[in-house]
Amino acid sequence: MADEPGFLIRFALAAFATWRLTHLLAKEDGPWDLVVRLRGLFGNSSLGKLMDCFNCLSLWIAAPMAFFVSGRPSVLALTWLALSGVAILLEGLRSEPLTIEHAPGSTFGEASDGVLWSEKIDAERRPSPASSADN
Repeated sequence: MADEPGFLIRFALAAFATWRLTHLLAKEDGPWDLVVRLRGLFGNSSLGKLMDCFNCLSLWIAAPMAFFVSGRPSVLALTWLALSGVAILLEGLRSEPLTIEHAPGSTFGEASDGVLWSEKIDAERRPSPASSADN
């Protein structure tokens, strides 16, 4: 395997390309929203479900990449699985962006459940210094 000239370079290139293409198809909108439109076109079909699963999609993306790395039949299956595995590992290293959303039914600046009080509500519920001195 490693005795083939350039095997490690081709493997590294194919691994990064597998991750990049899989990430583009599974997680991004793509240029001019082409990928998100494609996912919408496939909808809930088998192809649509495949594009929603990074791990599943990486197997299909890695298959042709394995031929780029090595054409030897004895190495092909292992290369295919290894490329998908590296893509999944790279995806696991990536941290998801923090998303802050408002709770349904609440409006900004109002406290609906008492967890995040506005200053007005907080001041009304806070004991006054005089009442705490009496205790």
